[in-house]
Amino acid sequence: MKKIMVVDDDPYQTFTIKKSLEKLDKNYQVIRADSGRQCFEMLRNDNIPDIILLDIMMPDMNGWTVYKRLKENQTWKEIPIIFITARTDQIAKKAGSFYGEDYIEKPFDIPELKKRIDNITDNKSKK
Repeated sequence: MKKIMVVDDDPYQTFTIKKSLEKLDKNYQVIRADSGRQCFEMLRNDNIPDIILLDIMMPDMNGWTVYKRLKENQTWKEIPIIFITARTDQIAKKAGSFYGEDYIEKPFDIPELKKRIDNITDNKSKK
């Protein structure tokens, strides 16, 4: 079972990703966090995913801040990150590709997202 955490302030986005991925692959368990704060609450409660899909543009704590805090923590720093965002500017694209394992622009194709998740998690498990 692959546990995937989706961190996005848009409940429609997290609901759609959860339902679509779980329908596509019965070995996926998708958990939803509607903010960086909720993401960290879940992690502190030992709800550790195999990968995090992280929105960049969120109120209070944006995706860059969440990413930085994840990487500063010994327990969470190895969790792979795929940035998901509506930002299409070159700065976000380059930073997202450099810092995260992947970067995907909204709207995206769910089968393509699944392929990217599998590529990252399968390669991580081989190490």
